[in-house]
Amino acid sequence: MMNESERRARLREIDEAVARGPFRDDWASLSQWRLPDWYRSAKFGIFIHWGVYAVPAFNNEWYSRNMYVQGTPEFQHHIETYGPQKDFGYKDFIPLFKAEKYDPEAWADLFQQAGARYVIPVGEHHDGFQMYKSEVSHWNAAEMGPCRDTAGELKAALDRRGIPMGISSHRIEHWFFQGPGRAFESDIRGDIPQGHLYWPSVGGEMDLSDTDTLPDTAVDYMQDWLLRCCEMVDRFQPRVVYFDWWINQRALAPYLKKFAAYYYNKARAWGGDAVINYKHEAFMFGAAVPDVERGHFADAKPFYWQTDTAIAANSWCYTQQNIYKTPRELIQVLVDVAAKNGNLLLNVGPKADGTISPQDTAVLQGIGAWLKTNGEAVYDSIPWRLPGEGPTNTREGMFSEGRLDYTREDFRFTVRGDCLYAFAMAFPQDGQATVRSLAAGEKSPFTGFIRKVEALGFPGAVSWTRNDTGLHLSAPAIQTDMPVVFRVTVG
Repeated sequence: MMNESERRARLREIDEAVARGPFRDDWASLSQWRLPDWYRSAKFGIFIHWGVYAVPAFNNEWYSRNMYVQGTPEFQHHIETYGPQKDFGYKDFIPLFKAEKYDPEAWADLFQQAGARYVIPVGEHHDGFQMYKSEVSHWNAAEMGPCRDTAGELKAALDRRGIPMGISSHRIEHWFFQGPGRAFESDIRGDIPQGHLYWPSVGGEMDLSDTDTLPDTAVDYMQDWLLRCCEMVDRFQPRVVYFDWWINQRALAPYLKKFAAYYYNKARAWGGDAVINYKHEAFMFGAAVPDVERGHFADAKPFYWQTDTAIAANSWCYTQQNIYKTPRELIQVLVDVAAKNGNLLLNVGPKADGTISPQDTAVLQGIGAWLKTNGEAVYDSIPWRLPGEGPTNTREGMFSEGRLDYTREDFRFTVRGDCLYAFAMAFPQDGQATVRSLAAGEKSPFTGFIRKVEALGFPGAVSWTRNDTGLHLSAPAIQTDMPVVFRVTVG
């Protein structure tokens, strides 16, 4: 763990790296950043929420906070299962987090089978426990719990398969996360030294949506945040750094800009590229990629974006109460997002022993099987002039996701090369469908020539005609509940 002299020296190194440029820590400079082609082409990534919170595996990944919030189900569950919080606190789960079956090669194989083009493990969640070897804090997986550099091992496995790895930091939320433990007799009381797992555990009532919650005077904490984030950059050379919502704190803005300049400059120095995912208005528009958590846009956007959601509808981490989405549902999300100029970052929550549940595995394999046949319409694609047609559309905004009942009239569109792809979101059992946006005539959105229409994965299964009411498809031999992709060759 760094002493004060080492911390000051490291902060100077960060300042010097920013000063050398080419990116400076101001929005005018950071807005010169450009989106890498590989990220725009990738479309589909894997997010991983795995940490100490997988040991209690109860309700969701906020267990480390809610077990200290009196009156919550987690608070009561903790007392009934583990005893009073003064005798068994969150830190006491760490020795139980053994990851004894963790096999990063198996994970990387599964993510590759799923068709993922990048992977982002959580480097540090709100609980303050780092999932990698760190010089900033002893509270990390290489020194405690599994006693393995879990993120470092995963990067090595992904590198061997040519899959880019990112990393996510949720550290800034740790400012308030275990603060409720100060309100009663728990293991979070009194003065907590800097560097401890529970530091600073700020208590009291607070509005977490208030962008002025973090005070300007929290310099030690914000410097610590910067040190941890820059350490992840140096250790992993991540292709993507993901931040959760609370970085949208006014006091953090100077440190956030400094981090972005450091990361972008380092990426230039190692001959690579860099992407930052952010939420709300934490970054100046154009300086990074906006992320919509568990939500979508209702229409295509002229800027590139990402949605992150989880296989489980009710939690980001593994719990015994998880409610799993289906491959069909998530493929529909992927198609909708790709048609609207975005990426899907799909989360999986491994168990405490390091295994990925059979339910998560089946979902990932189902998505991968579909992409193996239909991936040409997703990867490297760009949006068409219309994202889609039909009566069913997503609601817009964060936390707006919900199960959609697509109809035979619902299509989404992408373009690649000389092909326009029409995704039938729910292909009818009778095999008869009409794409109205591809009608013939001057009033149609598409007035070009159609040379050929094929259904990916179903050779010779489709016949078609075109008139002023639409492109009429007939494929009664196709019987599937998955989206069907029609490759329309034009020109």
